Parts: sequence; structure tokens; C-alpha cells
Amino acid sequence: MSFDGRLLSNISVLAAIVHGGSFSRAAEALNLSPSGVSRAVTRLESSIGVRLFDRTTRAVTLTDDGRRLYEEISPLLAGIGDAVRLASGASTAVRGQLRVNVDTFFSRRILAPHIHTFMDRYPEISLELMVRDQLGDMVAEGFDIAVRFGHPPSSSLVARKLLETSTVTVASPDYLRKYGRPQIPADLIHHSCIQVRSSMTGIPLEWEYSSGGQVIPTKIASRLMVNDSGTLLGACLAGAGIARVKARGISDLIAAGRLVELLSDWKGESFPLYALYPSRHLPPAKVRAFIDFVMQILTTEVNG
Repeated sequence: MSFDGRLLSNISVLAAIVHGGSFSRAAEALNLSPSGVSRAVTRLESSIGVRLFDRTTRAVTLTDDGRRLYEEISPLLAGIGDAVRLASGASTAVRGQLRVNVDTFFSRRILAPHIHTFMDRYPEISLELMVRDQLGDMVAEGFDIAVRFGHPPSSSLVARKLLETSTVTVASPDYLRKYGRPQIPADLIHHSCIQVRSSMTGIPLEWEYSSGGQVIPTKIASRLMVNDSGTLLGACLAGAGIARVKARGISDLIAAGRLVELLSDWKGESFPLYALYPSRHLPPAKVRAFIDFVMQILTTEVNG
């Protein structure tokens, strides 16, 4: 298959559809008609001999072949953009739309209080933060980067570990006044605990503690299951039960006396925070800038 400018044009239409989520949004972004976008996709599908999109009246999703193609071309398109900026003397410029996939805890408790600084620092960035309970398919949904707690699933994504945070067991003062305070992990079976589903896998998280290097699985009594850290914290603050929460991001609530740390002599498991992005090459400047900003936030919290 010979290469010509029309192929690159059709590929840019493919990328615009993935980023916009629909043919109509791609048409607006590229200043084309919807029928022009559709014709470009048809030409691209004909030239490579595979169907790239499953189209219904309500949604447009990449096929498996389309996902593989986009996964390969995404870093190349980013490289073209970087090359153009380099040629124009602006290789460090951070601009354009940045779509970020984040979990609720990271978004609300760590990122949100600082995001205005990122926006002020990079005035040419248009930022779209999408809070998801699970990672989903980053490539098919057109995300530039994800920042999420938990071990990443096996995939072609580049995974960069940013930190490891421990968990703490907490309850509200009202809950402790009513039901008392557990002294050892085994006491949790006699309390109301708030269970959480993993944002990565969707599986309920097990509770375990360690002492003297020995890991102790712990049975809990739970009538409340949530999959969102905002709901978890809100319910715990209101006295609905004992929760186990990532230590990073709730020190202010403990310091203010709104939550009380329990079982401090028993160590809970830790959770890693990862940045995930599709490119196997040097990520675009906007992605590098966002990762550097997140690392700055985390370092400031530790040192501050």
C-alpha cells in the first residue's frame, strides 16, 4: 500500500473521531461536514481492508482492528505534533486538549485542590478530567493519560509508578461514641464496616493487616458496599461505619478531628498510584507536563 497525503488525512479523521467520541464532533473539530468524515472513514477502511468502527444510532466504538490501529498510530501522530513544534522553535510548548482518566479518590482528595495551578501554568491547555470507577479502554475512548490507584491490568499501556500510599482505618467520633472502638482487627467483625469495590477490577477489596511481618486476613461485617471514594468518605463522616481509606489525601480530616484513626498499631496494605498512557515512545509535551505536575503535588504534600 503506497503512502500519500490522503492516507494521513484519513488517519487524522480517525483520531478526531476517537478523541471527540462521535462523527459529528470530529466534523466540528476538523471543520468538515459529517458526510465528509464518514467518507474519510470509508476510504480508510477500504484502503486497509478492515472495519474500524461499530456504528449505531447512539454510539461509535472502535472495533478490535480499529483499536489496534489507533494504538499504533497514536504515538506517531503525537510525534508529528512534537516535530512540528520543534521545527517552529516551540518544542516545550504545552498546548491543546488533554483528556485525563482519573479515579474518584485521586481526583477529589489530591488533584482538585491544585488543578487551578496547572491551568494557570499552561494557559493554552484545554483540560478534560473524566472520573471513572474503572479504567475502561483508554485507547478506544481517546484518553491521553490516566492517573489511578491500584496495580494496572496487563495491557499495552505504559505504566509509570508515582507513589505508594498506606491505608488507614478510620471512623467518625459519633460512630465511636455509639459503638465503641475496636482494639484489634478481629474486633471489626462486631462493627459496621463500609466495603469498597476496586476501581481497577470492580472486585470488593479484602481487608487485611500485618504485624511483625505476618499478614492477617480480617473478616468484617458489612451491610454497605460502595464503589466511590466520595460516597465512602461521606458515609464514614456521617457515622455510617468504619472505613479503610488511603492515607494520602485525608490527613486534613484526621487533623481536624472529623475522622479518628483506628488500629494504628496494625499496618494495612498499601496502594500504588500509576500514570498510564498509550504511547510506547516519548509521550507528548502535554502528557509529560501533567505527570510532572502530579509529582510536584505529591512531593509538596510530603514535604509540606
